[in-house]
Amino acid sequence: MPPVLLTSASGDVEGLEAYRRAGGWQALDKALRSLAPDQVIAAVGAAGLRGRGGAAFPTARKWKLASEAPGDPKYVVANGGEHEPGSHKDRLLTALHPHRVLEGIALCAFATGASRAYLYLIEDMTEARAAAQRAIEEAARAGLLGDRILGSGFSLEVSVALAPPTYVAGEETAALEVIEGRKAWPRQKPPFPGQAGLFGKPTTVNNVETLACVPAIIREGAAWYRTMGTAECPGTMLCTLDDRVVRPGVYEVPFGITLRDLIYGSGGGPKSGRAIRGILPAMSSSFLPASALDTPLTHEALRAAGSSLGCGGISFIEAGECSVERVAAIAEFFKVEQCGQCPPCRMETGTLAMVMQQVRAGTGADYAAQVEKITAFAAGKGYCSLIAMAAAPVQSALRCFPDDFAHHAKHGGCIL
Repeated sequence: MPPVLLTSASGDVEGLEAYRRAGGWQALDKALRSLAPDQVIAAVGAAGLRGRGGAAFPTARKWKLASEAPGDPKYVVANGGEHEPGSHKDRLLTALHPHRVLEGIALCAFATGASRAYLYLIEDMTEARAAAQRAIEEAARAGLLGDRILGSGFSLEVSVALAPPTYVAGEETAALEVIEGRKAWPRQKPPFPGQAGLFGKPTTVNNVETLACVPAIIREGAAWYRTMGTAECPGTMLCTLDDRVVRPGVYEVPFGITLRDLIYGSGGGPKSGRAIRGILPAMSSSFLPASALDTPLTHEALRAAGSSLGCGGISFIEAGECSVERVAAIAEFFKVEQCGQCPPCRMETGTLAMVMQQVRAGTGADYAAQVEKITAFAAGKGYCSLIAMAAAPVQSALRCFPDDFAHHAKHGGCIL
């Protein structure tokens, strides 16, 4: 499989000349010379590109919404606000391949009619910030950004916008709030950003990985892109394996490989040598039992198995490891990282963390009923999906590791 995104085997930043030698910026030139904006959107739709930020929303549908919405100016936000523990793909992609992200931004802006774009990064992404700023300056000097790009009538200004180092700051409407100078608080939807986003104008918000896929699609064609992955999930995805495996890191893999192939094939398996008891496809997803290791890495297959792919920060529970301790840490994370705007979210995340601590201490005999009650009350409430994200790992862990929780609740210690 030819690499689509992570093409720098050395780990060095891919500068403008190196990117051009690899075919970089040819897609934008092609679009400006021979394609109309709606043809670019059609090509992205034909390729089946879906969002890589977790929701897997069809990219072309999002672009079409913004392109058809009345209002001027229009904006693009490339969302690299990655702050989920266990996921490092966005910062690595932006740090090593900033021109791929920039060309994707430019193609999105051309397709949607935007003249202003922001590359949205977390304040602590030092390497990604520096690489992005250098790439913007390189591209502007080469006439690839700025006024009348490549002699066309298309102009685009791109700048880096910085977010606070919080989990919620990566939510798409929270990103808009930050860029406008306010707290990283999600907005109520509708309206959606494509209808009324930055400063009330149509705005396309895409994950940086999503945008980085676009240049190859426009350059090589939708049919080429569909030679990788599956019919429902074409292309590749960046997945992060944590330091529990022999070879931790970010891997670009085609959709459709199994969780086993990724963990054992790419990552070399658990460095401890112990068996896997359960898999967590992302910290905001549901745990799966070890029997799900042969599940294909697609949104549909993981949904059918009872979980979700999220942003691909793959982790697992090993034999001899206490699932209660892990789940309690996850619950505490969401309690701390919720923004405080929505009362149901404050209540749910606080209660889940409290119940997990009671289980750890052996004082939470009615933990299952409490978890069920609070998650049922909070379901569907709030301005963003953090409520569902906080509930998923807790509820699924109770199903996957019932003996761990029962023993901990009764004895205040691990069964293992």
